[in-house]
Amino acid sequence: MSTRSAWTPERLRALGPTTDLATAAEILGISRSAAYKLARRGAFPVPLLKVGAVYRVPTAPLLAAIHHDA
Repeated sequence: MSTRSAWTPERLRALGPTTDLATAAEILGISRSAAYKLARRGAFPVPLLKVGAVYRVPTAPLLAAIHHDA
């Protein structure tokens, strides 16, 4: 079983309204280091919130990105 298939819509929704960048990277199937590089360049595949020095990722766009937005 791949890591990506382990992220069901229910499991994603259980994260709450946002999650951390490392978890979002895992959900999207990219490495943590690549996620931070993309975030710094403004090129992360879903919208990000930056609170101080911390990135937060809304879960709704993650659901849409993995096609579970229904």
